[in-house]
Amino acid sequence: MVFAFVSCSDKPDEAFVADAKPRMSKFDFGFKLNDFNVVNDTVKSGDTFGGILGRQNLDTLKVYDIIEKIRDSFDVRQIRRGRPYTLLRGLGKTNKLQAFIYQPDQMNYYVIDLRDSIIVIKKTKPLTIKRRTIAGALDGSLAEALSKEKVDPELAARIAKVYAWTIDFFKLKKGDKFGITFTERYINDTVYDGVDSLQAAFFEYKGKNIYAFPFATNPTSGKLEYYDEDGKPLKNFFLKAPLKFSKITSRFSARRLHPVQGIWKAHKGTDYAAPTGTPILSTAAGVVEAAGYTTGNGNFVKVKHNKVYSTQYLHMSKILVRRGQRVTQGQVIGKVGSTGLATGPHVCYRFWKNGVQVDALRLKLPNAEPMDKKYKAQFMTMMQPLKRELDSVAALHK
Repeated sequence: MVFAFVSCSDKPDEAFVADAKPRMSKFDFGFKLNDFNVVNDTVKSGDTFGGILGRQNLDTLKVYDIIEKIRDSFDVRQIRRGRPYTLLRGLGKTNKLQAFIYQPDQMNYYVIDLRDSIIVIKKTKPLTIKRRTIAGALDGSLAEALSKEKVDPELAARIAKVYAWTIDFFKLKKGDKFGITFTERYINDTVYDGVDSLQAAFFEYKGKNIYAFPFATNPTSGKLEYYDEDGKPLKNFFLKAPLKFSKITSRFSARRLHPVQGIWKAHKGTDYAAPTGTPILSTAAGVVEAAGYTTGNGNFVKVKHNKVYSTQYLHMSKILVRRGQRVTQGQVIGKVGSTGLATGPHVCYRFWKNGVQVDALRLKLPNAEPMDKKYKAQFMTMMQPLKRELDSVAALHK
């Protein structure tokens, strides 16, 4: 079951992916289209602005005159292959060209009006922001769940980034509940243009609902961080895993039959299987302590985070950092491979605390800085209605 809440905004956006051809209606681009012979087309390979006009019974001098008069308002060189354009021609026998409309992206368009004096007008289509809350139970991956609700899969990546410090998405299982409140962009109120913002979410993880609410503690910068329902930051000192999406194939163990050597020995790491070339992320900021190759580890990187913690990443197909280099949390430091003693592509993730190798999955890792108390009341006022909405929609799925 899906509930949608709609609100409107004139918020512009910078990047759009256009449909192959513009949407037709009786009124569009500021014209009553029934008054014209309308031709919709796309720029073909080798097309130029002058060439397109030349095919409309305009002689070379007339085309040159038009280009000269609009050069300060419209750069004819910006015409790009695959972009849609519309020709508005008169209804008379000559089908005289009245206007040329070019869409450089899905949001904006240029009108070159040829009816009286030649003028150029740049316009932006109205953008509507619609709000939705969805809830349900996982029957596969998060991306699959969102796809069933016809939500842009980009939202799955955005959510994974928000929860990267709090939830190991490899451990989510079938039946785990979730709820998400988000906004989506619609051009001309009908053309879907993707997810605009994530406003609230929760995921059932290890029997507990983990909430996420965006809040800016610095009004000047406006940078959003995500907090739970108590105002505790979701961001931790360490990411939960060195890969965004993968599968755990072997855990930290005091005794394991080595898949290559065929002998029983300790496995002091966690193996994450993923396709060769998958980016490997440093789980915390630090300095590269070692980067190189050994027979057992293959290509590897070891990062020292502070006096207490270090991590190591083994079996890379490619190393992307060097010894002594400072890296940030989430920075790509290498690519998944199967170098060294490995039967298939994966990364073996090793973790040290005070010089002793430990199981990262069982370790209680340090949190980020807590929210300043002076912002707590404002956060709670903003958060509470969002949480009630999530909880009420989720209750319908029990």
